[in-house]
Amino acid sequence: MPTISVIKGDITEVDCEAIVNPANSLLIMGGGVAGAIKRKGGDVIEKEATKFAPCPIGKAILTTAGTLPAKYVIHAPTMERPAMRTTIEKVEKAIMASLELAEENKINCIAFPGMGTGVGGLSAQQAGKAFINAFRSFFLGRAPRWVKKVILVAFTDDLYNVFIEIKKQIEKEIEKVN
Repeated sequence: MPTISVIKGDITEVDCEAIVNPANSLLIMGGGVAGAIKRKGGDVIEKEATKFAPCPIGKAILTTAGTLPAKYVIHAPTMERPAMRTTIEKVEKAIMASLELAEENKINCIAFPGMGTGVGGLSAQQAGKAFINAFRSFFLGRAPRWVKKVILVAFTDDLYNVFIEIKKQIEKEIEKVN
């Protein structure tokens, strides 16, 4: 079963195989996490990503991470167009798509920001529900072979506290299964 870590910081600085971009279906990297990834990792990330547009919610694509410490960026749409509001259900689909893509590409470590908590408009608690549902389905329902470590990267104290609760809850559920 995977280890889940929680850190407070900037996802663009995380040393992990893949970081997740809560994208829009057009894969335009304007603001929020996407904008930060593009600024720090380079335009090459967006140029590579937009070749796959449109990418529907529930699917994800993999690109280089440019000059970031990560090797890859997983672009998982949480909204159809830039700066749209999102829902818990859409964020859950994006998290699942990210985990499935990581598994398909034999990625051992994946880092998530607060999916949907920026321009998407979800509270940390709402995003937390999406993470719990997706993690429960992926880790307890499928027994992945490759994804061994998940890092939840919080940009705010509120999100950090929610991520700590997610970690505790999922670890407790994993323990019951084993």
